[in-house]
Amino acid sequence: MTQFTIASFNVKNLIGADQEYYRFESYTPEEYAWKQDWLADQLFTLNADIVGFQEIFDLESLTAVVGETNARGTAANADVIPDKSKRYHRKAIFKKLLYQPYDPAQIFFAPNIHDGEPGHRRPGLAILSRHGFAETPQIVQQLDKPLTFQFPELGGGDAGSFTITRLSRPIIKAKIPIGDRTVTVFNCHLKSKLGEYLKPAGAEFSPEADLVNYDPFGRAMGAMRATVRRMAEAAVLRKLIIDELTLGNPVMVLGDYNDGEHAVSSEIIAGEKPFKNYAWMRRHDAKNRSDRYSDEENEIIRGKIEKFGMISAEKLFVQKSMRDMVYTSAFGGVYESIDQILMSRHFHPENEARIGEMQYFSVLNDHLTDGSHPEAPYNKLASDHGQIMAHMQLFDDQS
Repeated sequence: MTQFTIASFNVKNLIGADQEYYRFESYTPEEYAWKQDWLADQLFTLNADIVGFQEIFDLESLTAVVGETNARGTAANADVIPDKSKRYHRKAIFKKLLYQPYDPAQIFFAPNIHDGEPGHRRPGLAILSRHGFAETPQIVQQLDKPLTFQFPELGGGDAGSFTITRLSRPIIKAKIPIGDRTVTVFNCHLKSKLGEYLKPAGAEFSPEADLVNYDPFGRAMGAMRATVRRMAEAAVLRKLIIDELTLGNPVMVLGDYNDGEHAVSSEIIAGEKPFKNYAWMRRHDAKNRSDRYSDEENEIIRGKIEKFGMISAEKLFVQKSMRDMVYTSAFGGVYESIDQILMSRHFHPENEARIGEMQYFSVLNDHLTDGSHPEAPYNKLASDHGQIMAHMQLFDDQS
C-alpha cells in the first residue's frame, strides 16, 4: 500500500512586498515577512504530499514560502529524528515525525489571464507535489470553444442564452504518479459571491458600488450574475472530470468552490446522487401509469450515475467520526466549508473495485475569526480560509 496526503490551501493574496495587488492594497516588508512566516508554519503543519494553492499572484512568493517551510522541516528533523547510531532510530514514530523537503522544481504555477497592472491584479493557482508530475500539468481558463447555456421560456419559446469564453480563474489539471498508479488532480477556485455590477460607458464606477446611495435590487442583480458565472465554471469543471472518468482514470478535485457542499454549483461538480431504486420511477417514455423502469434498467441507470459521481472527503469523515461540523470559512455569523476535496468512485469505501480509500480528514481552522463580531480583527496577514487535508492510501495495482 502507498499512503499519501492531499490538501487545499487558499493563502489569501500571496504577493511580494510593496506591490499593489488590489486598489490601495499591498504589504509592507514587515507585513510580507509576517505573512510568509505564517504560511510556512501552516504548510509545515500540514506536511502534505500534494497541495493545491489558491490566490497566488506570482511563483517567486510561493517558492519563498516553500523554501522557508523546508528550512523549518530540516531543523525539526535535526531536533526530533535520531541518527543511525541510536538503537531506537527505526521505530515507526520517527517516520511520522520525519519531514521530507519539497522540491521547488515541483511547483506548477498557473497565472491568471485576467491579471493586470498594479491595483488591478488577479491571482492564479499553483500545485505542489512531492511525487512530481507524470506530465506537464494543463491550464484551463481560455476555453477552446465558447460554452453557451440556452434557456427555454417556461411554457415554450426561447428565453435567451448565456455564453462564457473564459473562466474568472484558471483550473489546473495535473496527472500525479503515486506508487504504481497515476491520479488526475484538479485544482480550482470558482467565482466568488462578490457581486458583478455593470459600469455605464464613461463612468468611473458602477452605481451599485456607491453604498451611500444603496441600490438593493442592483446589488441583488450583481449577486445573480456572480452566481450564474460560478455555475457556468462548475459546469466547465464537471465536463473535465467526466472526460477523465470516461477514460477510467481516478480523479480528485480540490480547491476553493466558494460554495458549500449542498450548493447547486457543488452538486454540478460532484454529479447526481442516484436514487435507491429506479424501478419505482415512471419511465421517461411512459404511455400509461404503470410504465416504470425494470429491475435490469435500474441497475444500468445506477451504474452509469455512480460511475461519474464524486464523493466528498469531508462528508465521509463526518459520517465516520460522528462529528457534526467542519468549516473552512467564518464570516457574518455563518460557518461553512467552501473549500472541498472530492474523490471519484475509485476511492469510495463501498466500492468493491476501489483502488484506495481515505483514512482520515483534517482541517486547520483555529486561526479563523467570525467577521460579524464587532471586535474581530481583520487579519490580512493570515488566510481567511481553513486548510483541509485528506489522508489517503492506495492499494497495490494487481493488474
